[in-house]
Amino acid sequence: MAVATAVRDAWRSWNGPARLHGIDLARALAVFGMLAAHLLTIEQDVVLSDPSTWIDLVNGRSSILFAVLAGVSIALMTGGRMPHRGGVLRVDRRRLAVRAGAVWAVGLLLTQTGVPIYVILQAYGILFLLAVPLLALSARALWAIAASVALAVPWVLPLIDGLPVWGSDAGRTLFFLTGWAYPFPLWIAFVVAGMALGRSDLGRASIQVTILASGVAAVVVGGGLSTVVGAGGVAPGSYEEAVFSAEAHSGGLVEVIASGGFAVAVIGTCLLLCRTPVTWLVAPLRAVGSMPLTAYVGQVLVWALVALAVFGDTTDLRAFRDLGLFWWFCLGAVLLCSAWAATLGQGPLERALASLSRRLVPREKPPGADRVVS
Repeated sequence: MAVATAVRDAWRSWNGPARLHGIDLARALAVFGMLAAHLLTIEQDVVLSDPSTWIDLVNGRSSILFAVLAGVSIALMTGGRMPHRGGVLRVDRRRLAVRAGAVWAVGLLLTQTGVPIYVILQAYGILFLLAVPLLALSARALWAIAASVALAVPWVLPLIDGLPVWGSDAGRTLFFLTGWAYPFPLWIAFVVAGMALGRSDLGRASIQVTILASGVAAVVVGGGLSTVVGAGGVAPGSYEEAVFSAEAHSGGLVEVIASGGFAVAVIGTCLLLCRTPVTWLVAPLRAVGSMPLTAYVGQVLVWALVALAVFGDTTDLRAFRDLGLFWWFCLGAVLLCSAWAATLGQGPLERALASLSRRLVPREKPPGADRVVS
């Protein structure tokens, strides 16, 4: 009886009516997209008329989707469309700060494995901290902040990237500590955009359609801007090229607008799909998306162990890609996460983070709770 109750509770934890299945599906796509960007050799940019090139969509866009979804999660944990207030908000802020520190530390440890990827978790920790003072804001205010940062920071980022400090030992350490491959002055825009989405009524079909349409519109605007810039004959290697770049991980305006819009469109599509019976067909994927931190950390650790066993070294990216393990990694993640979700519910690292934040930041007692009544 106890086992049956535990399994039922586990099932409800990721399939109950309060759970947004589409968000879990989008998280899974982000996890697998980042895995594909790491493990597959992608040699050609996307050409819409050539499906064989569509795999290039994962480059840069998967990590941006991951960041937007992080913002959605922050909003959902802190009240959804009705942000918490008062003592509950104070607890939310402190717990988010604890999560930030823990995620940052996990990122540092993963980097020590030597796996040749840019680990995103150090940047996540900083982004979580930057989100702490924004938890009480409305969706409208959050959208304003996200848009302002997204449009302004690409003009400054090339200047920061060009500073001589990055070539020094101190600069390399700073790059490592901050996860500068995902520069937080810009990437906070993606997190804040996700928070704005999470402050909307994500369960309503009309909101989901609006999210999809808005994302598609941003992709079109980004594509149009890219065409205009290309026709303008911007000099290769120039400051202007860096500002308007569409390249993955460039931080250029075109990438920010188009790839940010792509992330929003994916979230809208997943929410709409999971209103239908498709949600049960993709349940194994949703299981992965219900524990994205576990899936992300797990794939890096497995990579390190396999590389050590086969090569005695974790740093050779080309040799590891040549093993052709992408689909095995995906299958392993689906099977393990599905088994865990079906029997135990919340992912192990997600559970550990939640437990740590609750232990270090207990809920505030109401005034007079400790008063002795005689």
